[in-house]
Amino acid sequence: MKLKKMVSVGLVAVMALQLAGCGKEGNTNPTPSNSSNTNNTQGTSLTIPTIDAIKLRTEPNGEGDYTDLTASIKVLTNRTDIVDTKCKEYADAFMSLYPNIKVEYEGITDYEQSLQLRLTTGDWGDVCFIPTSVSKMDLSKYFTCFGDFSTLDPIYNFCTEKSFEGKVYGIANGGTAGGVLYNSKVWEAAGITELPKTPDEFLEDLQLIKDNTDAIPLYTNFAAGWPMGAWDAYTDIVCTGDPDFKNKMPHMQDPFAKREDMTGPYAVYYTMYESVARKLVEEDPASTDWESSKGMINKGEIATMVLGSWAVQQCKDAGDTPDDVKYMPFPISVDGKQYASAGGNYGFGINCKATTENQIAAMVYVKWLIEESTIYEDEGSIPARKDRELPDVLAGFAGVELLSNNPAKEGEEDLFDNVNIESEVGINNDDYPDCEILEAALFGSRTLEDIMAEWNQKWSSAQQSLGVEITQ
Repeated sequence: MKLKKMVSVGLVAVMALQLAGCGKEGNTNPTPSNSSNTNNTQGTSLTIPTIDAIKLRTEPNGEGDYTDLTASIKVLTNRTDIVDTKCKEYADAFMSLYPNIKVEYEGITDYEQSLQLRLTTGDWGDVCFIPTSVSKMDLSKYFTCFGDFSTLDPIYNFCTEKSFEGKVYGIANGGTAGGVLYNSKVWEAAGITELPKTPDEFLEDLQLIKDNTDAIPLYTNFAAGWPMGAWDAYTDIVCTGDPDFKNKMPHMQDPFAKREDMTGPYAVYYTMYESVARKLVEEDPASTDWESSKGMINKGEIATMVLGSWAVQQCKDAGDTPDDVKYMPFPISVDGKQYASAGGNYGFGINCKATTENQIAAMVYVKWLIEESTIYEDEGSIPARKDRELPDVLAGFAGVELLSNNPAKEGEEDLFDNVNIESEVGINNDDYPDCEILEAALFGSRTLEDIMAEWNQKWSSAQQSLGVEITQ
């Protein structure tokens, strides 16, 4: 199985030369010739390299670039569950190779909200996961350039997601495929012998689980907010099979309208709305708890959760029955075929306001982390490099086509973001519009048709406000 467009199998040669636009300066430390950043915050002779130009040290006292560089960097992470364990292991392993570079992690619980405030100060640390709220056009305000898109895209997956005007400002911490976590033992106990391929089949299966087992059929993780955003990730490729659908949406009239074949964004939100309206979810969504849910699905107390494949390994590690935790494609079929989107996790970003030494040290650490550490084996995610194998958690996706969103055409790189923000619909923008749908279904206050009609109107108003041509 191969991930088309972005993930490929085979050795990718690292290009040694960059396109014009990268400055060069003298350097007291042996430095690769490539550079993407000429800002020099300390007035030293150091130049910040592009990530592809760095030769890593892979053994103590071995050869490598920047082995004499002295710096102390802080890495911000949302992984508070492993900040003192796995993250520390990564830092310690790196520091054994680069003893002059000190790496410290800081775990943040309210990550998106906290980073939105901290980024504006410039004094937040050196490496972070780029918040979803940062638009492409603002990437260069906060983050160091990793290199030219044309050079890095053949090497790393998902470069499109954090690039702007031919420059890459974030390297994805691997990637995930879109689907559904489930406890296979619970599904079997409910009498389900074949995985669902349509929204209605999925809802019928959840009803069987409710009728025949003690497990919660579908756990929403509503209280945490951010898990609800997972549904948004299935509103392009998964429900259409079209890697250009997201690029078409800004030009579409009524993209949230119901389709006769139950595909498109409406079908995704229908699946969620009906699950809640039919009481196939936890009794009180406001009392859900993300951390405990991982152990609950491992033990069979929860049957199903809609999350990216990144969550599979966490749920496997949360109990004594990891083999029961599996992953299925999202239940939508397009002309009889199922698709799964593959996208990047949070992208690593480097603080462009940090000292030159710290930016270089951060670049070296990020490169080591995504190319030499065990991070992808530990998380079961798609590796950052295109020449690495796909994870075992996707073994159940036989016959499902994996696709990534195509890049927008030149001049429209941030058009989706602009229409999405202007409309206040907030897909994949930390606004969690899915919560609005869940609340309406839970209390019966609005129909899905009413909500989708309102979203279409908001989308249309944003298109008019921004002068976007309707072509779809």
